[in-house]
Amino acid sequence: MNKTPEIVILDAETVTRGDVSLEQITSLGSARVYGYTPNDKIAEIIGGADAVICNKCLITDEVFEACPNLKYVGLFATGYNNVDIASASRHGAAVCNVPGYSTDSVAQHTFAFILHHYSKIAEYADTVAAGDWVNYKLFSYFYIPTTEIAGLTLGVIGYGEIGRKTARIARAFGMDTVTYTRSPHKVDDGTPVLSLEELLAVSDVVSLHCPLTADNEKMINAQTLSLMKPSALLINTARGGLVDEYALAEALNSGKISAACIDVLTHEPMQEDCPLRTAKNCTITPHIAWAPIETRKRLLNEVALDLKAWLDGTPRNQVNRYSRANALGSP
Repeated sequence: MNKTPEIVILDAETVTRGDVSLEQITSLGSARVYGYTPNDKIAEIIGGADAVICNKCLITDEVFEACPNLKYVGLFATGYNNVDIASASRHGAAVCNVPGYSTDSVAQHTFAFILHHYSKIAEYADTVAAGDWVNYKLFSYFYIPTTEIAGLTLGVIGYGEIGRKTARIARAFGMDTVTYTRSPHKVDDGTPVLSLEELLAVSDVVSLHCPLTADNEKMINAQTLSLMKPSALLINTARGGLVDEYALAEALNSGKISAACIDVLTHEPMQEDCPLRTAKNCTITPHIAWAPIETRKRLLNEVALDLKAWLDGTPRNQVNRYSRANALGSP
């Protein structure tokens, strides 16, 4: 490296509100930090910078054309569908993500959803707060049905690190596990690998843990929902686009499935007319499965390591191919 790199962070508020530090990233060069950047201002904000770090901002071909110095895109995320990868490669820009940082937290959130649904803790806590226990003549009441999860079947769609960790937790609770995955040869822990149709038919809980691709967009739709048990719970902590939200709302409202717990939506932030907003038995959290403070510290550390590795000429977690001859600081 023969010059001080100019670094721009476009959407710092997606990873910190001051509770975790960006210093390990900003100390690697001359840095400008923006809490939020509208997509129509991205090229203007990047300007002549060498490296950009972002989470959901769109780094398009137009951005690369307008910012010829841009040779590095680092992501506060595992997914990189917000970056035009082909354009990055044409412009000699490395794109680096952070795989695996949120495995524990997303698996934890998945089970928070499962326990929320079957143990009814929130519902019972509400009755106590309303005075029902104070006014009850016996030591206990149980008019909201609860269910043991031991013996239920969890169907895991996608068997990467998060799916595998979720299945391991399920087995600790005494659940049976099955999976549907595009890489069945990598399932080496004895979990039965089924077709999607078979998994939907036998599962009491269906949990999505796969990336969003052109092939699986809206894989949960009216037809696949019709294969599920009426008592089934659907969980999505992966990507909103995996689910046809209108079909899911109809399935919930008509009782075709029992409930859904959702952490991700097709459009984020939630739009006012999102069909799941008013659907029956639908619990929604605002894309927070990845967000415990320990998880975000781990993420920022990995983002800094990615950037430093690129500056040192040895990129890590690079998701594209590009000509190093065009990169910053090369001969």
